[in-house]
Amino acid sequence: MAILKGLLAPLQFVNTHVLRLGRAIAVFAMAIMVLSILYQVVMRYGFNAAPNWSEELARFCMLWMTGLVAPAAYRRGGFVAIDTLTMLLPKNIGAVLNFVLLALALLVLVVALQLGLKHVNSGWLFASSSLRLPLDLIGMAPVKLKLAWMFMSLFVGVILLTSVTVELLLRQLVRLTGGGDDLPPLPTLDTPGAE
Repeated sequence: MAILKGLLAPLQFVNTHVLRLGRAIAVFAMAIMVLSILYQVVMRYGFNAAPNWSEELARFCMLWMTGLVAPAAYRRGGFVAIDTLTMLLPKNIGAVLNFVLLALALLVLVVALQLGLKHVNSGWLFASSSLRLPLDLIGMAPVKLKLAWMFMSLFVGVILLTSVTVELLLRQLVRLTGGGDDLPPLPTLDTPGAE
């Protein structure tokens, strides 16, 4: 039991702080996305000169926002779930079923990690059609953004989901071995240290 709790405490600490940072970055990405779309609408309908980069920038921000916020939602049980069976079963059997489902989710995420890495690696071969780093503002030539930076949002999101799943598995294992009563609750948005 002490070993499980010893593994759980640092993982919960890291997840809490990494997910908090991810949420802050996601809020910034959402703001950029909204501003980009508003700029596109004003330019298109107000001046009949829609920029070619604003839609791709909005998509880039949306992907990163999703990859950074999904693990926090998953950690708090914010994903759609069919938990009727778990609630109808006796407490111990429901806990075992929950553990098995988390283990299956971990297997899926391990496969997703492998596929995500391949996807990111392929993204280094292709450049964005319209997004460029505006290095011409400092006297250099602008550089097209590689698609890998966009694809990386999926990979980072899956890494964070995997970390959260391992944390949830450890918490469930502690509960199954009888130590669930003194487990600290997962941080929520209204508690200090919330992710």
